[in-house]
Amino acid sequence: MRLGRRSRPRAQADTGAPSSGFLELARRPRRELEEALLRGHMPELAQLAGWEYRGMNTPRWARAARIRKFVKGFERRDGGQVFGYNRPVQQDRDADPWQVTGAPFGRFRVGPVDATDRDNAYLHAALLDYGRGGNRLWDPSRNLRDYLVQVEDGDGLYLGKAYYALGPARVGVSFFVLERLRPAAP
Repeated sequence: MRLGRRSRPRAQADTGAPSSGFLELARRPRRELEEALLRGHMPELAQLAGWEYRGMNTPRWARAARIRKFVKGFERRDGGQVFGYNRPVQQDRDADPWQVTGAPFGRFRVGPVDATDRDNAYLHAALLDYGRGGNRLWDPSRNLRDYLVQVEDGDGLYLGKAYYALGPARVGVSFFVLERLRPAAP
């Protein structure tokens, strides 16, 4: 092994393909996704913690940008606060199993939306705040703010909407869909 060079982790695949409900939700037009986001409800944060979720960004440009598929993990830290991270995934066909190709990045803190805070667009959602996740100052992910809802009781599907913070402005980036994948690695 050479000094100064990181070894690349081997790809890890899950054992199954995404559900038809996951793929169907990811293919809906933006208008329908916005309606589903408004009808959704706050996920149980305790139920998110300890799991990784397969994720898919819904816009067409996400495939070209090689960020269509990803994994989002959630963990409980000291004091009971829930935090999370993202992991890169092989960018193959939507119906293929998710194969993790790298280490966690883009960390975020998870909590209910505070009506008095700047990031309060969806009061019935959980806020995934990358500005409070411990990312470095120069990490562009620090400016992401994701709102996450559970689509329907017990169906295991979650819908998110990502915004990018530019000073006081918030610019909508994309919708994304999550589905439980596997227990989070310790």
